[in-house]
Amino acid sequence: MAELILENAVIVNEGLSFKGGIFVKDGIICDIFDYEKLGDRDRESALLLSGCPAMDMGWKYLAPGVIDTHVHFREPGSTHKGCIASESAAAVMGGVTSYLDMPNNNPPAITAASLKAKADIASRDSLANYGFYLGGSDFNADEVAAADASIACAVKVFLGASTGGLRVKSPVAMHRIFESSPLLIAAHCEDNDIMEANLARIRAQYGNHIPVKAHPAIRTAAACLASTQKAVSLALETGARLHVLHVSTAQEVEFLSRVMATTDHITAETCVQYLWFDESDYERFGAQIKCNPAIKSAADRAALRAAVRSGIIRTVATDHAPHLLSEKEGDCLKAASGIPLVQYSLLMMLEMVREGEFSIPMVIEKMCHAPARLFDIDRRGFIRKGYYADLVVFDTAAPCDVPPASRCGWSPVTKFSSSILYTFVNGNPVFAGGRLAQDAPRGLQLKYTNR
Repeated sequence: MAELILENAVIVNEGLSFKGGIFVKDGIICDIFDYEKLGDRDRESALLLSGCPAMDMGWKYLAPGVIDTHVHFREPGSTHKGCIASESAAAVMGGVTSYLDMPNNNPPAITAASLKAKADIASRDSLANYGFYLGGSDFNADEVAAADASIACAVKVFLGASTGGLRVKSPVAMHRIFESSPLLIAAHCEDNDIMEANLARIRAQYGNHIPVKAHPAIRTAAACLASTQKAVSLALETGARLHVLHVSTAQEVEFLSRVMATTDHITAETCVQYLWFDESDYERFGAQIKCNPAIKSAADRAALRAAVRSGIIRTVATDHAPHLLSEKEGDCLKAASGIPLVQYSLLMMLEMVREGEFSIPMVIEKMCHAPARLFDIDRRGFIRKGYYADLVVFDTAAPCDVPPASRCGWSPVTKFSSSILYTFVNGNPVFAGGRLAQDAPRGLQLKYTNR
């Protein structure tokens, strides 16, 4: 569809909300119509002069597509759980038009060649636009130093152990990565020594059959805070840009608020699960909400919501991590860690809007604008002339029950008060009327600017 007008929408963009329309040509936003500024006659003239098809949005919300900067699509290595084709389909069904995929694959994405291999798969299979992290390891500091900033979105480092075994154990290697990386460093912060000591204590209490509800007693707030402090110290020492991933505790928020008052090189993310669940939910959902870092207390959740509102939390992502339900069975030591949420993140945030926690413009800032700015993503994340037409249309007054589209086939949350009506990727309506478009064009590899 070379030309298209989306008319009669409530456009939400850059803190504003107004009735209008968008003219798209060859996948690019060519004009934005503010009906109050145009007037009815000018609006009709614009439609007639364009001579292109128009889609009536029915006065529903139209916003930039979500950029999920933290996903694990499992390809290569674990495609029985999910793959780029299946998980990108789930993404666009949830209004996500671009994603940044993590490196803890099998084999891990720790070389330029491995990033290219993933990009080749995505160019064939991905319905959404795509980008990839280069993983840091004990042995690839030279690869990190030579990273192509036009291809890799950032460098991911695991300070604590998690799925995939990509933890950087050597302090020397970690320091080299921080001092030599030309890219933003995104860090998984949990302290292994503290977690191992906690595990020994919990084993003494429960034996070898530890209930899932004990997960936050192993991966504690203290373990998160100590590791976040270490990462920040390294960043300040070396001058690296640091993005602290999936912040899950009030203590980290308080610490980061002090640090951010003195530097703009430190930023933070949280994920929708930490804003949605608290530790009381283990009773209902069990291992389905087991993830790393662990979901913690109601007080932590409240502090994270406040940090989103105050700006301490810059971006909201998912850490989308599909596992088969059979892999989520068992006790705290056996059940896999990770939750498949890429299809549901926008709906979850809109539910919290309904509860009065956030505004719709704030949701768009945290999930669209801020990710684009932070990762220097070229011409995405905003509704602006000359930008790619990555767009989502949603209805906040249309309750829905959303079947999971992830290959893993489940989600702890599926019922919402809002619905995703359309998702446009590069101007193409890839999702509409509850269905994926047949033979939809593939997404594009993200490009990065100002580097």
